[in-house]
Amino acid sequence: MDFKEILEKRYATKLFDGRKIPKEKLDELFKMILLSPSSYNLQPWKIKVVEDKKIKEELFAASYNQEQIRTCSHLLVFCAELDIEKNISLLEKELSKKLPEQKAKAYVQMLKEFSASMSEEQKKNWAQKQVYIAMQTTLLAAKYLGFDSCPMEGFEPEKYSKILKLPPNLIPTVVVPIGYAADKPKPKIRFSKEEVFF
Repeated sequence: MDFKEILEKRYATKLFDGRKIPKEKLDELFKMILLSPSSYNLQPWKIKVVEDKKIKEELFAASYNQEQIRTCSHLLVFCAELDIEKNISLLEKELSKKLPEQKAKAYVQMLKEFSASMSEEQKKNWAQKQVYIAMQTTLLAAKYLGFDSCPMEGFEPEKYSKILKLPPNLIPTVVVPIGYAADKPKPKIRFSKEEVFF
């Protein structure tokens, strides 16, 4: 499937057939998600993978009873990582292996200044915007690998945090159920080129 075909065939699947995605396909998806770009390469996200039926049932109730939550193979809960300093430390270790010492130190110092310049609310807003980049990679990679997905903001983040026992530095931002569609795509409705580009 070429890239244009992936864009044409991907749609927000509302009902899955319950079949499990094979582990090797799931691993491939995860490798592709890891290639997602992010601002400063800080990758301020964590993704909770939910397969357990009982937990999916609990999350179903916290997702306004949307069927894709409990019929999917796996539910990916994309969380914004608020502990930016931790990610800076992780990145520093990787940079030290690949860049000259002075260059790595200068970049890390710039990252620390960037982090220090933001309030906690600004950090949250910034990290949540970054999460959507990884989500988009997921939607397209899933279709490329032969299964379906649905980006969802329709859920209660506080309830998700409680059900999944997430630490306070992880904020559920968007969820993506993945699996094999049991519904049919509707025709795509998009604005014209003239309406979008100026």
